[in-house]
Amino acid sequence: MGNDDTGAPAADAQGAAAATPRGAALAQGVARPRRVARVQPATPEQRRAALNFALFAGAATVIFGPILYYMVLHWNAVEDYSHGFLVAPLAGFFAWERRRDLQRAAIEPSWWGLLPLAIGTAALTVGRLGTELTSMRSAYILTLMGLVLLILGRRAFQILLFPLAFLFLMVPLPQSLVNVVAFPLQLTAADWAVQLLYLLNIPALREGNIIHLPNTQLFVAEACSGLRSLMALITLAIVFAYFFRKSWLQRVVIVVSAVPIAIVINAGRVAATGILTYRFGQKAAEGVIHEMQGMITFGGAFLLLLAEAWLLSRLWPEKPRRGVAPRSPA
Repeated sequence: MGNDDTGAPAADAQGAAAATPRGAALAQGVARPRRVARVQPATPEQRRAALNFALFAGAATVIFGPILYYMVLHWNAVEDYSHGFLVAPLAGFFAWERRRDLQRAAIEPSWWGLLPLAIGTAALTVGRLGTELTSMRSAYILTLMGLVLLILGRRAFQILLFPLAFLFLMVPLPQSLVNVVAFPLQLTAADWAVQLLYLLNIPALREGNIIHLPNTQLFVAEACSGLRSLMALITLAIVFAYFFRKSWLQRVVIVVSAVPIAIVINAGRVAATGILTYRFGQKAAEGVIHEMQGMITFGGAFLLLLAEAWLLSRLWPEKPRRGVAPRSPA
């Protein structure tokens, strides 16, 4: 009897604990979701710092206005940099995602902000004197970085570093660098395309960036170097890695792999042009068909990127966060 009397209160206590939502959840082995802490409203100091930053950033935008205007015209005129129209909105979205962290960050202005401001001023001066557009355009981003560090502080700078660095993707490369990079890409695309044509028993001969076929010849121009798809695919890889991968190692691998993927896909595009030209004549590889090839090959590059991400998730599965119980099978 004594044992029954002692066990009754314990059973009642267990039943009462199980009657509560927390007890029921623990009894079923399901972890309760964490409560999200409410963000406190901005302090007067934070509002004042945000206002100061907005004023100085607005003034910098007005000063750099003509430079930014001609950069947008560059995006519109040169298709290699048409992805620039997406960079600024995406950077703004990345910054907006961090708004809660910014509200919690302490305002600790740092004089180290003068360093990127000085570098930006020097880049603007050198660009003005030498008519170097890339330096002048990069100076605007460096100025924003300096203002964040100088007015908002180190913690805010750490939070906004990725969105600010992402803005560099909207700056077109200097033409001198394009000339250095594009021609090797042209030769690589032509050489790999010829090797693929050999495998398909199509006679072809490469002479520089010209592919000689029995009935005609193909000229791998700068527009066919793959630089456009390379820049666009790198931007897409960064966005994809940011949204769908938490491991920094996987992010780096995905972004770096965008370079060989773009080169291989572009070589396949040149080879496809050679096949169409050999089978159906020069007209079959021009106009709308040529443009469709670009869309199809870029889609293929993105599919390869997705396949690589899936393979990485199999080889290096991401560890579940602490406090999150695995789902029980249904």
